[in-house]
Amino acid sequence: MATTTRIAGRAVLNVYVTISSPNSKILEYSVLTDPGCRPLRTYNVTKADARPVLSEHHKISWDEKKVLVPWEEGKTSNLDHCQCSECRHPETKQRLIDTFSIPPTIQAAEVETQEKGLKITWKNDKHESFYPYEWLHLHSYNPRLQKYLSPQFRLWGAEIGERPPEISYKEVIESDKGVAKWTSKIYTYGFSYVNDVPVSPEATQKLVERIALIRHTHYGGFWDFTADLAKKDTAYTDLPLAVHTDNTYFSDPAGLQLLHLLEHKGDGGMTLLVDGFKAARILRDEYPDSYRILSNVRVPSHASGNAGISIQPFAPFPVLNHHPVDGELMQIRWNNDDRATMDNWGDSDEVDRFYEAMRHWDVILSRRDVEYREQLVPGRALIFDNWRVLHGRTSFTGFRRMCGAYVNRDDFISRFLMTNTKREVVLNAV
Repeated sequence: MATTTRIAGRAVLNVYVTISSPNSKILEYSVLTDPGCRPLRTYNVTKADARPVLSEHHKISWDEKKVLVPWEEGKTSNLDHCQCSECRHPETKQRLIDTFSIPPTIQAAEVETQEKGLKITWKNDKHESFYPYEWLHLHSYNPRLQKYLSPQFRLWGAEIGERPPEISYKEVIESDKGVAKWTSKIYTYGFSYVNDVPVSPEATQKLVERIALIRHTHYGGFWDFTADLAKKDTAYTDLPLAVHTDNTYFSDPAGLQLLHLLEHKGDGGMTLLVDGFKAARILRDEYPDSYRILSNVRVPSHASGNAGISIQPFAPFPVLNHHPVDGELMQIRWNNDDRATMDNWGDSDEVDRFYEAMRHWDVILSRRDVEYREQLVPGRALIFDNWRVLHGRTSFTGFRRMCGAYVNRDDFISRFLMTNTKREVVLNAV
């Protein structure tokens, strides 16, 4: 069997590879869809057992259109842009080659197998490109050779309160090793406490900035607030807040949110946390039609409380958002208080199905075995993944002072990767 792949960058030719391994398996990952709606994509993912080692029984061959690369177990590979210093800047890692100056008739003049990779000399300009075998294997896409792994999340319910993820302020502040441990906990569980934080806005801001720069919004940058409605949002009141994610009215909601209780002279104000991915799994298992609907129906949102401001995303988004490549659930966008008018319906039956789905979702979020409750105290900061964990609070009395901030999702993931993985490994995947 042979597969043709298209090349980008300098190596604009096809790579043709035989597939003969009995261990090669295609796994189908199908995302639930709503009947009558445009279905989400079904993903074919290769479970690769092959190593990036050339076959001892076959030779590399090439012609004017393709290079035939036989792997040890007959798996597929491909070529992408050349990695040399003439084609990619050694420091910025950006492409230097003008892709569109490469003639469409480009072809290999010579292909040489070396110990660690493939060397190709190009006929048009005699340029030499080198492709490490591991790099070829990693970036193969027809089919993908790297074994597909779901993100290693640990889903939880109310039982997480028995042993919640936590770390000390000192550990985070003093080393990137501590930041690696912290960001790993946030990524895995969706939240983490930081203990022994000095009870001051300055120390809390220093903590947030160990991950990345603070994201500025219409609420400002770093917050220090009480229930005085200084910002026209119910977060600035003593009212109860149902569990929700922040920033549904942004096209790109904040990735992380940190909260630190500085002072509370009164009662109540218990924090509520729900693992949105766990709740979504329950919804999918118990009410699959509702899962489909909340994955497809787009919900408009807005933030219009403050004078001169009415923030709305560039387009409405569903409550449950999936990765466009691997189909994983990647983001929860849920804040019924910030939901705008729903007026883009196909028929009345669609309205009924949507509100029924929302009711199913709300019931699951409110289950006592799903909802984790905790009373925040000064000196113990809480940080959570705003794309995954829903948060809320009970009503409270008296004077309550909080501080905190947002961090962009991409900044968080970058910090997580670069502190938990070697830089060369991260860049090899780019």
